[in-house]
Amino acid sequence: MPTSPTPAPLPPLLRTPRLELVAITLPMVEAVMLGRREDAEALVQARMPERWPNRELIERAFTASLGAIRAAPEVRLWGDRVLIARPPDGGARVVGSVVFHGDPGDAGVAEIAYGVEEASQGRGYATEAVDACLAWALAHPHVAAVQAATFAWHRASVRVIEKVGMVLVGTRDHETLGELVVYERRRC
Repeated sequence: MPTSPTPAPLPPLLRTPRLELVAITLPMVEAVMLGRREDAEALVQARMPERWPNRELIERAFTASLGAIRAAPEVRLWGDRVLIARPPDGGARVVGSVVFHGDPGDAGVAEIAYGVEEASQGRGYATEAVDACLAWALAHPHVAAVQAATFAWHRASVRVIEKVGMVLVGTRDHETLGELVVYERRRC
């Protein structure tokens, strides 16, 4: 009788002073993309923001289709994390996510993206989480660099990128949204 392949081990839980960065799994993605809020909350063991999941979140957070993610979750969900704040008084809640646009592949360059839900913005969560995820990614021998792309006018995003030690390396055009600035941090 054929056996299914053993799934790749989940990346370890990352902790920062205020956050738990929990690996995003295929069941989590399915729950979010299919609008199953209660399932998503049970999987992350935290309350989702009121407006999540929604179509805008799905389009921004998942650059691949559900079918493509199901076909290769170890590639498509490489390093992706959900940000969970667990205040001392209880009430764990999801405050955002950090995602990579798939495994870095042969080029050894990963691309990182992040978002924090509106009510939790301006508290340093993005900087804290991105910094931890950068360190995690750059600790892998097959990762030479991590890049982030954003709009030059998006000052909050640029500030996070610069605070975690990424430097401007160029620009690239987005097919519908225009020019993006590209930042990078290389392994030392």
